[in-house]
Amino acid sequence: MRKIWIGLVKLCGWRFDVPSLDERPELLHCVLAVAPHTSARDYFVGTAVLFSVGANPRIFVKKEFFNFFTRPILKALGVVEVDRGNRHNDLVGSAVRLLKKEENVCIVVTPEATRKAVKRFKRGFYEIATQAGVPIVLGYMDFKKKVAGYGPTIIPSGDYDADFQKMIEFFGPINAANPEGWYFKK
Repeated sequence: MRKIWIGLVKLCGWRFDVPSLDERPELLHCVLAVAPHTSARDYFVGTAVLFSVGANPRIFVKKEFFNFFTRPILKALGVVEVDRGNRHNDLVGSAVRLLKKEENVCIVVTPEATRKAVKRFKRGFYEIATQAGVPIVLGYMDFKKKVAGYGPTIIPSGDYDADFQKMIEFFGPINAANPEGWYFKK
């Protein structure tokens, strides 16, 4: 199923800027922060990139995307159902436990946590990486250039504001699917 998914995305004209796992072994065990997230199309392109590198993703997606038809497909693709309305779901704790339990797993999060324009990333992905002791890899999809891949790796310093600034410097020039929803566009 993964090869078909990759083929369909490439058939739509996308190119992948992906290293081998030998070059970027941190892709096997990290928090992958993917931005900009302004469209549901981000999911289709982003998962193809993940599959092409051979990562073992756990992709956090809001529960509203799950139904009788989509649930088995999404579960097979590594999607984790998230109840964003439940403040007691311990999403950070669950992700940290998963990263500590499994050696080769990549937690995929969109730092905006919504497709609407935001002025600041949510901190959950940063807390997951910090508490689990794993790096944050920046993933992107440039819809104007039709290129998707992996950017720099950030080791959480504990100074969220400084690390956030590095992320914005990288993500700022990326062309979102819906540019009006990308707050950080320079």
